[in-house]
Amino acid sequence: MPTVAVLNTAGQQVGEIELNEKIFGAPIRPDLMHIVVLQYLAARRRGTHKTKTRAEVSGGGRKPWRQKGTGRARQGSIRAPQWRGGGVVHGPVPRSYAFKVPKKVRRAALYSALSSKVQEGKIVVVEGLEFERPKTKDMVGVLRNLNVEKALIIDGEKKQPVYLSARNIPNVKYMEAAGLNVYELLRHDHLVLTKDAVQKVEEVFA
Repeated sequence: MPTVAVLNTAGQQVGEIELNEKIFGAPIRPDLMHIVVLQYLAARRRGTHKTKTRAEVSGGGRKPWRQKGTGRARQGSIRAPQWRGGGVVHGPVPRSYAFKVPKKVRRAALYSALSSKVQEGKIVVVEGLEFERPKTKDMVGVLRNLNVEKALIIDGEKKQPVYLSARNIPNVKYMEAAGLNVYELLRHDHLVLTKDAVQKVEEVFA
């Protein structure tokens, strides 16, 4: 089982914790992480793009000139696609980009992302995060003591003072363990977990 030091908010070691081998010691699968990140980003797309077809643009209710005898090419409407201001052929229409990925694949990708943080030595476990009142300066100090900058902070449950203290810090995100996902893990250099978060992650995802 992977063993990681437990630090306090001053950056001092106060103990050690054994991490679940299944979650934090899994094989690294870049292919699975890639497809899960693609799914995450695809689901976030709004898909509201739209162009008008020749049936939807205004005008063009009559034939611009007679069929024969003018010497010009025959035309049926000034809103045909070849005309300026005409409709668009095969243009984008509103749609959902979301697609499904099997649950086992999503779970394996999450294990892979967590395990990669352990292997790279970019996982930090803290005893706990508690602020009496929201103060960004206090959170900056904690991160400096832990020697991390671009960090994803995971807590067992979302604490409003901690969330408010972290939300304005560039490249730092605070979230509860239940919302942990591969995209956020890969987007941040370091993973900071509270002891409660480790327990919650092992309960929810094991």
